[in-house]
Amino acid sequence: MSFLIRVLLPDIPGSLGQLAEAIGLVDGNIQSVDVVETFPDGTVMDDIVVTLPKGVMADTLITAAGTVEGVEVDSIRPFSGRVDRRGQIQMLAEVASHSRNLPRAMEELVTVIPRSMTASWAVVLDNTAPGTPITRIAASQAAPEDDGSSPVDVDIASPRILNPDAEEWVPESWGLLDSALAATPLGKTGMVLVVGRTGGPDFLATEVQHLGHIGGIVGAILS
Repeated sequence: MSFLIRVLLPDIPGSLGQLAEAIGLVDGNIQSVDVVETFPDGTVMDDIVVTLPKGVMADTLITAAGTVEGVEVDSIRPFSGRVDRRGQIQMLAEVASHSRNLPRAMEELVTVIPRSMTASWAVVLDNTAPGTPITRIAASQAAPEDDGSSPVDVDIASPRILNPDAEEWVPESWGLLDSALAATPLGKTGMVLVVGRTGGPDFLATEVQHLGHIGGIVGAILS
C-alpha cells in the first residue's frame, strides 16, 4: 500500500538521504518526493510517497522517520500513485484544446488537480450570475456528493484557505473528517475551483499560492 508522508526536515545536505535510508530499512519504496515549502528557519517541508509491503503498517514509516535527527512527521495518509506536477502541463494543454467545451475542459481540470496538489478531491463551481444559485460544473471521482444546497454567492476573490465552520455557503459534507479546504477563482470567468484533503493536513501558503497560479492560467485560457 502507498502512503503520502509529509515531513519537516533540516534543509541541509544529506538530510533527505538519511531519511530515504531509514525508509529503505523498513522495506519502504519511495515513489516520489516533492518539496512543498522552504522555511526561513532552515527547514523544509517535503511530501514523500512511499509504498510499503503488504502487512506493514503506516506507523512503521513514522518510527523510521523518528530515527533521523531533526525530522518531524507532520502527517501521513493513504495515497494512490505518485505526486505528478508535470501532469499539470498536460492538463492545461487539454483544457486549452477543449476551451470551447466547458464541461469537458473542467472535467480535465478536476481529474488532474487532486493528485498534483496531493488533495483528495476537486470541484468547480459556477458563480457567474450574481444573485442566482451556484451550480456544480465538474467534480472529481472522490468529491462529496452535491447536498442540494443552493447558496447564491461564493466569496472567493483570491486564492485562500476555506474554514468550513465560518463559510455559510460551504456544504457540511466538505468539512467532514477534519478535511482541509482551499479555493481559487478561475481568473475572471466567475468560476471557482475548490480542493479538499480528507483528514488534512492543512494547505500551506505556498500550496494556496500554487493553486492560485493554476486558477489564473486556466482562467486566461478560458477567456
